[in-house]
Amino acid sequence: MGEVAAAEMYTQDGTVDLKGNPALKENTGNWRACPYILANECCERLAYYGMSTNLVNFMKDRLGMENALAANSVTNWSGTCYITPLIGAFLADAYLGRFWTIASFMIIYILGLGLLTMATSVHGLVPTCTGGTCSPTSGQTAAVFVALYLIALGTGGIKPCVSSFGADQFDEHDALERRSKSSFFNWFYFSINIGALVASSVLVYVQTHVGWSWGFGIPAVVMAIAVGSFFVGTPLYRHQRPGGSPLTRVAQVLVAAARKWSLPLPEDPSALHETADKESGIEGSRKLEHTPQFAFLDRAAIETDSDKKSASSSPAPASSSWRLCTVTQVEELKSVVRLLPIWASGIVFATVYGQMGTLFVLQGNTLDASMGPHFKIPSASLSIFDTLSVIAWVPVYDKLLVPLARSVTGKPRGFTQLQRMGIGLVISIFAMLAAGILELVRLRSIAAHGLYGKKDIIPISIFWQVPQYFVIGAAEVFTFVGQLEFFYDQAPDAMRSMCSALALTTVALGSYLSTLLVTVVSKVTTKGGNVGWIPDNLNVGHLDYFFWLLAALSVANFAVYLVIASWYTYKKTAEDGPAPAEDKLKGEDGRQHEQ
Repeated sequence: MGEVAAAEMYTQDGTVDLKGNPALKENTGNWRACPYILANECCERLAYYGMSTNLVNFMKDRLGMENALAANSVTNWSGTCYITPLIGAFLADAYLGRFWTIASFMIIYILGLGLLTMATSVHGLVPTCTGGTCSPTSGQTAAVFVALYLIALGTGGIKPCVSSFGADQFDEHDALERRSKSSFFNWFYFSINIGALVASSVLVYVQTHVGWSWGFGIPAVVMAIAVGSFFVGTPLYRHQRPGGSPLTRVAQVLVAAARKWSLPLPEDPSALHETADKESGIEGSRKLEHTPQFAFLDRAAIETDSDKKSASSSPAPASSSWRLCTVTQVEELKSVVRLLPIWASGIVFATVYGQMGTLFVLQGNTLDASMGPHFKIPSASLSIFDTLSVIAWVPVYDKLLVPLARSVTGKPRGFTQLQRMGIGLVISIFAMLAAGILELVRLRSIAAHGLYGKKDIIPISIFWQVPQYFVIGAAEVFTFVGQLEFFYDQAPDAMRSMCSALALTTVALGSYLSTLLVTVVSKVTTKGGNVGWIPDNLNVGHLDYFFWLLAALSVANFAVYLVIASWYTYKKTAEDGPAPAEDKLKGEDGRQHEQ
């Protein structure tokens, strides 16, 4: 009876309160803790998108950059914002835990926002502008980029930890909480887009019509509110203990496997080394079942006579972990290796997504933005329709599509995570087709009006861009939210922040790929004195060709994804027991993953 009572009182997934005591189920975690986490994420994303949405126009207007350079500057910075999460994730998983990592990096974030506000408001840091042309000094340009990259570092400690920290509030051993965790990722992404909605409407308007100092100052204030929201919920949070350096454990498996390369693998996997206790030996991690993939790594868990002698000595030598690893430690590495192809398939999708902050905005600059006789909508504000699409699709997916799919497939999640991501990859193709068709129509209108070579605004409403933004929003709900859930679920318990950061790096590499494509396309298409596909005057270019290129890459990417998804083997914990063989096929989740 005592054990049953403890199971009802405390969480069973190893979470603790801030003082390190087992977390009480009654007054910690679950949905009661989530409003503070979601409000924090909403405010942080408002601050981020309040800068990034219109940043390409800031680069042009205040730093005097041309189209291609401005677009590349934004994608390079955006890419860095999604690479730095590897730093924050490592610190969270290894040493600080998610709570203290988020709290620490928020300070760096606010410092960056403060400097960016000063760079647009303090005399001496603001470039001199005459006749609509600004001439910044090297110091003024440096101040802007130092601020932006401080923000990139600050966001690196927040992005990979907040979604995982929110998911930590739900006990995987409780059936109701486990189902709530799946919904949490949908509503987490919903809160991101509420922040983005305000950013792409109110803040872009302020930046365009009031001034950049107010446009960047407001995000700084909002970020301070995010900090307050996060700390208010402190007594309610559940925490996963940091499990030590995941990179060290990975290195130990590789070294131990290399040392025993010549040893034959046992026919029975149960002969491989594992702790006798219920716990795995890795802080905060459940035991993992052996899987046959990447069998060469299993040599790290072969226990030799010398290993047994070393284990019998007390205390065991510090070097023993570099000679002998547990099955769970080996399976940790296998899990990460299996994730890599799925991770790589998200890069092209992220490249498509990144066009909203660059080429979609530049395309919008060439269209008629009038809303009545006295108001023009900023082209960057069109991203509001991406946000509205996400806000509309999240409840539709969660409340309508999942129950409908569940009635057909019998799976509690409706779609498997891999199916969900694949649907998003297909949808993204249509976003590029819509953008390309609009650009083709625009160029034909130029020819019809005799405006070739001029920079006149074409009499086509900017609202014809709405379909491409709306389609990308739908794709995000399937692919990006699916990624959040998939990488959290399939990551080893003690590497969840790292794997969440790994998912985010697809956005970084997508941004860098966009930079590379723009650079290569510009260089190749301007040979022989040609104006190229993406000139400063888009009326003489062929931006539609670039969108066709991205559509073709997206089709090829989806074809590869189908092969990867059919190959993937889902993670199995010791608590789940061995999965039936058919659960491994065609990317279908086994029982333990679709509860």
